[in-house]
Amino acid sequence: MRLELRGITKRFGALVANDHIDLVVEPGEIHCLLGENGAGKSTLMNVLYGLYQADEGQILLDDEVQRFDGPGDAMTAGIGMVHQHFMLVPVFSVAENVMLGHESTRTAGVLDLDSARAKVEEISARFGFQVDPDALVEDLPVGVQQRVEIIKALSRDADVLVFDEPTAVLTPQETDELMGIMRQLRDEGAAIVFITHKLREVRAVADRITVVRHGKVVGEASPTATDAELASLMVGRAVELTVRKEAPRATENELAVSDLRVTGPDGQVLVDDVSFTVRGGEVLVVAGVQGNGQTELTEALVGLQDTVTGSVRLDGQELVGRSVRRILDAGVGFVPEDRTEDGLVGEFTIAENLVLDRTDGPPFVRRGALQLAVRDEFAREKVAEFDVRTQGIETRVGRLSGGNQQKVVLARELSRELRLLVAAQPTRGVDVGSIEFIHKRIVETRDTGIPVVVVSTELDEAVALADRIMVMYRGRVVGIVPADTPRDVLGLMMAGIAPEDAPGTGPENEGDAA
Repeated sequence: MRLELRGITKRFGALVANDHIDLVVEPGEIHCLLGENGAGKSTLMNVLYGLYQADEGQILLDDEVQRFDGPGDAMTAGIGMVHQHFMLVPVFSVAENVMLGHESTRTAGVLDLDSARAKVEEISARFGFQVDPDALVEDLPVGVQQRVEIIKALSRDADVLVFDEPTAVLTPQETDELMGIMRQLRDEGAAIVFITHKLREVRAVADRITVVRHGKVVGEASPTATDAELASLMVGRAVELTVRKEAPRATENELAVSDLRVTGPDGQVLVDDVSFTVRGGEVLVVAGVQGNGQTELTEALVGLQDTVTGSVRLDGQELVGRSVRRILDAGVGFVPEDRTEDGLVGEFTIAENLVLDRTDGPPFVRRGALQLAVRDEFAREKVAEFDVRTQGIETRVGRLSGGNQQKVVLARELSRELRLLVAAQPTRGVDVGSIEFIHKRIVETRDTGIPVVVVSTELDEAVALADRIMVMYRGRVVGIVPADTPRDVLGLMMAGIAPEDAPGTGPENEGDAA
């Protein structure tokens, strides 16, 4: 099926999210829609899927004009969509989620779950998904949940498939698997729209690339284009893809973690006797495949884990046993892994989110009254300083793009007196322009003499930001190595192989490593 969008325009009040966009996707093609967060990519696809109605323009399938009053119409026409935020019911089984919205029944109106199970098993076998049709969605890892979304789309005989930022919550391994699935679907004749802002993924899988900026198509590019060329098209200016930083200058500030152990509610050891030190003026990046204890480690540092033993000392003061409030008041800034769940209140304004943890005294509260003028002036300053793209400080933060949401979190955490910064996945789901900005701010924080701990599953980011890299595997530290450690060694460490056991890193190579 051939997809064509002609002159699609979508407005939200004064904001023009899509401005006369043209796009053609041929059968057997992966067409990448590349652009920064907030460029209008997802809005365009929501118009295609019937979630929004275009103010102008046409949707054509095989040269026939379509009108979709809702997702049901789009699905009936052969369009499937895999959303960035999964549209699944957590307490339903895989089979129940797959049949939701087009339920089949047997006699007496009983749901025909057997046919849904058979469909799940058929598609799973075809793509090697290994998805249990009776498993509850809430019990499945994120990567498997995404496969359920794909099964839903394929079960409805979709000829056009839209993948909206599909790798935002996936590990590198899961991303590679998804790329293979997309190629297989393309080779079977599907027309695929791939929405992303990640340059490496674009070059790996796209057949054609259309770049969108500020709601308009600004150009097309070949998959052979360089990262710098693609980034420049996306942002509208030259972008530094490497992080510039001077040699670290150690200060007296220090984070010292000793024998830290975190135990889950079921008694499972999630962080297993972890010890490390971060000096002031240094970035320690915690690397590894997602799910190896990094999340629980950062939460333990800021008091968000209940069962913690060992020691976390910041400038000689013990943090284990303190409340989250007392740890933050001790000068710890925290950028959480999931900004929407743990870093922001979506229904609150930008101004309200910028003072979430600072309403217990001056300058924002005096004699029990919130000083609105002071808060708003502070918010305007931070919006300008951190380049938050918004119509105003009264905008609800849930309406901002992912990159702008992350800037609000950073603005809040970096705007007070810090003695330690802990940033978990600071650029997850963030566009290349915002990544450049966030990396610069992290390095600037390090250069003021503050210890910085960054958790990242992106190897490129780990190497770019780190002064040293600590790799975790199954809750334990595999090793702590310099940032210039070869990538193949880091990859082996992520699989649990200690650096001294990696090929080419034995005693006879110590001179080279130094």
